[in-house]
Amino acid sequence: MALEACGTSHYWGRTLRALGHEVRLIPAAYVKPFVKRNKTDARDAAAICVAARRPDMRPVAIKSEAQQASRALERSRELMVKQRTQLMNSLRAMLAEFGVVAAQGHRGFAELTARLRSENPGLPETLVAALRIVLAQLDSLTPAIEAMEDRIKAVVKADPDLRRLARIPGVGFITAHAVASAVGDGRQSGSARDFAAWGGMTPRESSSAGKRRTRGVSRQGESRLRKLFALGAATLMRNARSRQDRATPWQRGILARRPMKVAVMAQAAKTARIVWAVLTSGKEYATAA
Repeated sequence: MALEACGTSHYWGRTLRALGHEVRLIPAAYVKPFVKRNKTDARDAAAICVAARRPDMRPVAIKSEAQQASRALERSRELMVKQRTQLMNSLRAMLAEFGVVAAQGHRGFAELTARLRSENPGLPETLVAALRIVLAQLDSLTPAIEAMEDRIKAVVKADPDLRRLARIPGVGFITAHAVASAVGDGRQSGSARDFAAWGGMTPRESSSAGKRRTRGVSRQGESRLRKLFALGAATLMRNARSRQDRATPWQRGILARRPMKVAVMAQAAKTARIVWAVLTSGKEYATAA
């Protein structure tokens, strides 16, 4: 039985598998090329049947309830972080319209909030009343985000596999939890490069007539993991550039040959490969050049 991988598809996949069916989830992007002309339910079903019969079709692994619950925790935290950033940017923008600006970062934002909470901010009362409501939302978001991070950290500490991932440089407990909730044991990827390609961290290829052309990273697949790997890699490469005595020979070499952003994505791809190797082998991370 084949289903298109979309909303609720993992639930239905688990339900149908429990009834004894063999279920394959086909990515929607791989089904679309087989849809003939106008899109209808019947043509969608026919396209799914054709795509599922392809010998080279790679189905989506059905996630367990525990994986989806972990994904919900991760996405909820990410949503609240985005909301906090939006509220902070909105507050800064509205104050800037009245000539009130502050330095970037939390220290500058703290100066703005201190002024808004003072008895005489020197601003129109209507503006102050509105922005104090925004501040109240911010005050409630920060402890909620910290509570979710504490829960994620507790999950990582309780799982030996996640603890091994969290010890890898550039990973940490947030990325380790995100990897496990996204790919489970990681064995659906045949190699470390397959895992990095799924995260969109391998070159995009455009080859024809025997000529091989590669461009920037593909940015396909799991964007959340790619962002987390890139953030960790950026920290590693900044430290390597400022403290070259602590950098590996590989890091020093790529920083000497390539721009910083290219070096960051190269480090992100390398970290992803290390994560896959540690996850699937069951071994501890060993420092290497």
